[in-house]
Amino acid sequence: MPDLPTFYPQALMPEKDNSRETAGRPDGDLVANTTQQYNDHLIPVQSHASRRNHLQPTRSYVDSHSYYSRRPSDDEVRDGDSDRRPESKEDLSSPDEKAYKEVTFDGHDDPMNPKSLPTWRKWSIVLVLACGSLCVTFTSSAYTSTYEQMNAEFGSSVIVATLGLSLFVFGLGLSPMLLGPLSEFYGRRPIYIVGFSMFLIWVIPSAVAQNIQTMLIARFLDGFSGSAFLSVAGGTVGDLFTKETLAAPMMIYSAAPFLGPGIGPIVGGFVNYNINWRWTYYLILIWAGIELVAIALLVPETYAPVVLRNKARKKRAETGDDSWKANIEVTEKSILKTVALSLYRPFLLLFLDPMCFSLCLFSAILLGILYLFFGAFPLVFSTVYGFNLWQYGLGFLGILVGMLIAIASDPIWHYLYIHQLDVHERKYGERASEPEYRLPSSIVGAWFCVVGLFWFGWTIYPSVHWIVPIIGTSFFGIGIILTYVGIFTFLVEAFPLYAASALSANSFARSSFAGAFPLFGRQMYNTLGFHWATTLLGCLTLVMAPFPYLFYVYGKRLRAKSRFSPEKVE
Repeated sequence: MPDLPTFYPQALMPEKDNSRETAGRPDGDLVANTTQQYNDHLIPVQSHASRRNHLQPTRSYVDSHSYYSRRPSDDEVRDGDSDRRPESKEDLSSPDEKAYKEVTFDGHDDPMNPKSLPTWRKWSIVLVLACGSLCVTFTSSAYTSTYEQMNAEFGSSVIVATLGLSLFVFGLGLSPMLLGPLSEFYGRRPIYIVGFSMFLIWVIPSAVAQNIQTMLIARFLDGFSGSAFLSVAGGTVGDLFTKETLAAPMMIYSAAPFLGPGIGPIVGGFVNYNINWRWTYYLILIWAGIELVAIALLVPETYAPVVLRNKARKKRAETGDDSWKANIEVTEKSILKTVALSLYRPFLLLFLDPMCFSLCLFSAILLGILYLFFGAFPLVFSTVYGFNLWQYGLGFLGILVGMLIAIASDPIWHYLYIHQLDVHERKYGERASEPEYRLPSSIVGAWFCVVGLFWFGWTIYPSVHWIVPIIGTSFFGIGIILTYVGIFTFLVEAFPLYAASALSANSFARSSFAGAFPLFGRQMYNTLGFHWATTLLGCLTLVMAPFPYLFYVYGKRLRAKSRFSPEKVE
């Protein structure tokens, strides 16, 4: 399961918009040059203290639930959500400050506003994006079913072949930090078309490779290219729907990156058991080709600043008045600086904030275990139960079903979140959210993971029916989804100025562990034995399981001491 939106997903992950992270920072070049460069299209800079207590209902792009946050600055509005633009901006600027005529959307009925698209068109876009995410994540794990035939043809070992899995996942982790910020300048559609085209191209060397070296290089570049698609797709869903209608489409999209890795070994097992291993890639090529055509025909540009730039160009051509401009045309942001921020700030958060480090470590361990299972399951089920290739591929049905159950439980956690808001309102007289209100799903999910691993580890005996350990893995599938949902949303709301960096830190940690664990998984299972190797994995999750609860209880105090808290930044 790759980097989701990296991996709940970016879907459920907020748009990687570094300009939002830096909006309003006193050390930012944008604020320093506001008066001279932007004139009347910006609200005069306000102090953070004047904005901190202005809360408004909004929705998390991580799981689409409502929460309450500070009212966004105009910088933030300009960079991503035109619907939240202050209404009284013209009253706050004097006439002699005007340098250009600002182009904006004429409400939701504006034909160029992505939110004005017909409902059927919006849902077609969501389904195309979900299928694309499914294709990329399917490719990550379907590769593991080719080992037997591929190794026989190339004369390579299992551990060398496993590098292809690890390199693909490493590529998934690196790409969002490098390519994600480019959507701020060029929009989402070019990233989709270029990224998915390169993903399709790099599947070809995998399909026709004549040696393992070609396969390994192609796998890394394929993962790197495919992740460019994943890094911005979740933002498109947010572009299309209002906060009141976002929940269902976001849930559909966010499920895809989770389901792909589970489906890969199932389909791949049947393909490689019956026909040549290269057909695994031929099928991916056919799928990716259809997907690329669908993207080109059905997915328009939806990133508001870029759409407004197109509208401004059209208006200048129609009127001959060159003073009509979109905000993105007068914003002097450096591509190099934006990418540099995207590269180094996640590591500051990862290593200098204890809460971010602990939660990223926990989620990294869980994804590492999941990818380790791609090597361990064939070993365990073939040795203990005599399964063949397609049969141990079906062993992943337990994890897949568990993930579907966890996704279907979303209304429970939504209800619990609303209940916490009600309690907070009765206690303090204000309906406001705390980031810790997002952690209950992680608190429960962590123990599902622990139970699932110990269940699986101590039921894999020939005398125990094979369905019993598979049921145990379904608990792990439930737990991994519930844990990720809570962690992702907590990071977004605990570090509002650095939300994208916090999620990039999480993505990097998860990809690193997911790439490393498969390299020692088979050796560990052969050395320690199936039962004790799984017990060791269970103990890792047991050590980390209390952290979501500890942060639920003490998180507010820890956040107050964090150097990355909004108060400290201010």
